[in-house]
Amino acid sequence: MEVGFLVFGLAGLLALVCFMPPLAGRLKLPYSVLLAIVGCALGYVVHVHDWAPRVVADFLDTLDLFEISSETFLMVFLPVLLFETALAMNVRRLLDDLGPILMMAIVAVVVCTVVVGFTLSTISQYGLVVCLLLGAIVATTDPVAVVGIFREVGAPKRLTTLVEGESLFNDAASIALYSVLLAVLAGEGTLSTGAIAKDFLVTFLGGGVAGFVMGRLACGLFAWLRGWPTAEITLTLTLAYLSFFISEHYLGVSGVVATVIAGLVVGSSGRTRMSPTTFEQLSSFWEQFGFWANSLIFLFAAMLVPRLMADADLAEILLVVVVFGATLAARAIVVFGLLPLLQMLRIGQRVGYRYKSVMLWGGLRGAVSLALALAVTEQHAVPAGDRQFVAVVVTGFVLATLFINGTTLRPLIGLLGLNKLSPMENTLRNQALVVALEDLQEHTEQLAKTEHIGAEAQARIRAVFDASLAGVHDTQVAQLPEDRKVAVGLAMLAAREAEMFFDILKAQLVDWRMAEGLLARAERLGESVRANGLDGFEAALVRDLRYSRGFRLALEIYDRFGVQRWLAQSLAQRFSNLMSKRSVGQRLLGFARTQVQPLLGKEATDRIVALHEQRLVLIENALQAMTLQYPSYAEWLQEAYLGRVARELERMRYREMLEQFLISGEVYADLMEQLKARWRHIDKHPPLDMGLGADELIKAVPLFEGLSDEARQAIARLLKPRLVLPERPVILRNRHGEMMCFVASGAVKVALPDGTFIELGSGEFFGELALLSGEGVALSVTSLGYSRLLMLPARDFHALLERDPSLRERIEVVARQRLRALEVWRKTQEQAKEDARASADPEAAA
Repeated sequence: MEVGFLVFGLAGLLALVCFMPPLAGRLKLPYSVLLAIVGCALGYVVHVHDWAPRVVADFLDTLDLFEISSETFLMVFLPVLLFETALAMNVRRLLDDLGPILMMAIVAVVVCTVVVGFTLSTISQYGLVVCLLLGAIVATTDPVAVVGIFREVGAPKRLTTLVEGESLFNDAASIALYSVLLAVLAGEGTLSTGAIAKDFLVTFLGGGVAGFVMGRLACGLFAWLRGWPTAEITLTLTLAYLSFFISEHYLGVSGVVATVIAGLVVGSSGRTRMSPTTFEQLSSFWEQFGFWANSLIFLFAAMLVPRLMADADLAEILLVVVVFGATLAARAIVVFGLLPLLQMLRIGQRVGYRYKSVMLWGGLRGAVSLALALAVTEQHAVPAGDRQFVAVVVTGFVLATLFINGTTLRPLIGLLGLNKLSPMENTLRNQALVVALEDLQEHTEQLAKTEHIGAEAQARIRAVFDASLAGVHDTQVAQLPEDRKVAVGLAMLAAREAEMFFDILKAQLVDWRMAEGLLARAERLGESVRANGLDGFEAALVRDLRYSRGFRLALEIYDRFGVQRWLAQSLAQRFSNLMSKRSVGQRLLGFARTQVQPLLGKEATDRIVALHEQRLVLIENALQAMTLQYPSYAEWLQEAYLGRVARELERMRYREMLEQFLISGEVYADLMEQLKARWRHIDKHPPLDMGLGADELIKAVPLFEGLSDEARQAIARLLKPRLVLPERPVILRNRHGEMMCFVASGAVKVALPDGTFIELGSGEFFGELALLSGEGVALSVTSLGYSRLLMLPARDFHALLERDPSLRERIEVVARQRLRALEVWRKTQEQAKEDARASADPEAAA
């Protein structure tokens, strides 16, 4: 085919596609159903068009010459559809429902394959293998039509996540089973449950690992390409195809899973790695590209329908009805029989019956099933009768799901009430409408006065507002339970917090690594509030300030091996995170007062503000502990934050001048270069000076004053420096008698046997009593801040005292004083016990 006619054909199809969405909306048909109708019509008309004008005839001749193979469907269109869906998925929502999604994506495919396969082999003349192959082909679902309906009717987001998540992974399971069964049917293998399970696990898990690695590699390259939007977006397109092709042809694993995981990685991490404006452009680009791919794949697949159904007979049409019933039964087994088991095992969240009903009826099939059926017809090693059987039954079944399930899904959603707001959402909607209309009415009247609008025009506009306000019922937010209003408000603030962190990233106030962590924590906070309300918020506060696993691992490595670089980086990152959280938290208070209070009322807002003020106190305490320990670094952080704000304001001002034609592009470029040079120093992080070397810390301990350099160095070799985090235990009750500790800097709180506490500051020590007396003197010691300690194990303690009598004397002086106090306390306790016995039994005491 000439290149010109190829372009002509594709351009004509895209021109035709342009009119499909509005036409589908007017006809109240799912977009995919309309595409299937148009595609089937084109597939028939290309063979009968003698009546058409020359331009139309040439266009139809071009379509007739298109050679669309199954490989074209799978290699050209499928990666785009998978990546586009994965990119738009909310990974945290996906993980929350990962149990049900994997159940529908994997177990449902196996159940469908088995039920359809054994049903067909029982009632038809075809062998078990070809019937199982057909079952694997029809097990894959297509979410496009279903999700389109969900968005039109306003179905819950969780329902959309369940359906899209299922479709992302069940293609991989279906194609894996299809590949094994096709090889058996072609005489290249044997049917074995163990072999199928092994191949599936290898391809599925291997594809996940490959996609994750390639996705993370791409995210790393985004940082290098930052500032070049066209290059960053192009990289995502190449990632979609490379992850699919490399996994399939070089690694021997599932390209479907690899592409899905790569898309999920980019969708979750890419937002912080690439420039913010690029990420916004990226979403629009993939939405457009996905629209093209989905439209073309449906048209091309539907155009094959007349050819695939040309030799269909009545018996095969009846088998289509059987397959329709068998797949529905198999899906019901999983949805209503196996999904409840996940709830019993507490794997994933509960899925209600209304959701299950939509999931059961919403299992539409589409282009992927047609592509796999087409692939069977291209396998000449498969008997001709089997090829005809698979092509006709699969094609008829796909059309049945589109025209029966697809056209009735919207009424089913309406019947189940999934397109309606809950009473709480309806009340909030009305309250938001009232607040917005009253505010707009005030602004409109002010504008009318400024613009000298006539009184009659003002009256008519005022009547529109009054009628709208009068039509709003149940606007009393006070009808909602107070705790529910607080939970709603906390969810609003959590969503706003995530956007504020993203704004901070766009303003380049933090780098992508920090923004990634901040966004992740903000999203977890929002999910916790949505799931558990007020209790979820309080639990999330504790988790938010908890030291991360990476931080604890860095601390453990330092304690064991003395490597402090990773710990210093972790401390610096926590320092910056706390400052960013404090800044955003303070602005959230204003957001609550100005935006949330008109919706939820003053009482609920006061509780929300109080909770966030409590959170700010916790953040401030954690930040203060670090600031006292590392004042120089804290000062640099404040300087860097203020400098980045100034840099962003300066950049925005130059951009505004350029857009208003006050300066030329050349002047703008020169000003930007000067801006970069002026503020370059704020991006150079100074090292966080841990200062944890024993030879340095030992000088802060008065006990070691007056020792020679040689003696201090000898002691330093015995002491093990350690950083203890605020409110963390230093010596547990079951660890007494193992070591002595010196406080080089910071402070600790020691719990005494009588229930009182003493605080030990820099230069003081503890743990020596058990080492000197050999008695079990149990201590509970907690760090009050970021305390720097020097730990001396028991064996080294006794060796040190034998070598240095003067040091022994100093320690024993303090120890004797503490022992006397301990002995007094013990005598007091014994006397109290005797007095208690005497009062209980006066005759025995006498």
